[in-house]
Amino acid sequence: MLPGTVWLLAFFLIPLLFMFAASFLKPVTYGGVDAGFTFSHYLRFFEPNNLAILWRTVVYSLACTALCLLAGYPVAYVISVAGKWKNFLVFLTVLPFWTSFIVRTFAIMFLMRDTGVINTVLQALGLISEPLPLMPSVLAVMVGLVSGFLPFMVLPIYTSLEKLDPSLLEAAEVLGARPFARFTQVVLPLSMPGVVAGSLLVFIPSLGSFVTTDLLGGGKTVFIGNLVQNQFMKVGNWPFGSAASFVMMSMVLVAVLYYLRRRDQAQAMGA
Repeated sequence: MLPGTVWLLAFFLIPLLFMFAASFLKPVTYGGVDAGFTFSHYLRFFEPNNLAILWRTVVYSLACTALCLLAGYPVAYVISVAGKWKNFLVFLTVLPFWTSFIVRTFAIMFLMRDTGVINTVLQALGLISEPLPLMPSVLAVMVGLVSGFLPFMVLPIYTSLEKLDPSLLEAAEVLGARPFARFTQVVLPLSMPGVVAGSLLVFIPSLGSFVTTDLLGGGKTVFIGNLVQNQFMKVGNWPFGSAASFVMMSMVLVAVLYYLRRRDQAQAMGA
């Protein structure tokens, strides 16, 4: 564990501690920090404009998680029962990771812009007379988020489904359970660890997403990630950017720990 521990300490924990310290210092024009303790950056985060950005971020991230779950669960199930095609389908699932996330976002822009493939084909077929305003839009942002994070939902669910004992389904069928009942009473409960893991793997990164909203939202759809990026890269207010990062991180951590604790309590009561 030593190499991984050293790496995390050097490139994650120590920079995080520097950011935490910076969140209480005074900003310097064009970037940097100055001496002087202040708690004002944390108070500023809870101003109405920033809370609106926080609410938008959470709603979009929940919507992205729900869409990934609805689209990813059937895919994971098909892969788990694909037999000799299983490895090939898993390969196709992880294939997007071979390409940069930014490159995939630009590919979506190529599809959805006014002169993109979708509008060009629809106009060539005579279905529309003018290009559809597909981008920048909320639709484009959601398409980018779901397409980027969908594999993170498929793989954990597939792992849970692959471990499912087929004899349990056979026993349920012998006892008279219909397909829907077999799914809701056997398959879904046993795959819940994968659903929970996949949901966390999608929800948490989507909270911090800023590239997708910048490129596909045209700067009109601002997430917390965009707010933090702007504070560091454009405004130069490093203390407020650090404070916003830690408030968001704390909220996510508390929510996840609360959910996991409630889940463990429910499992203990069920046992």
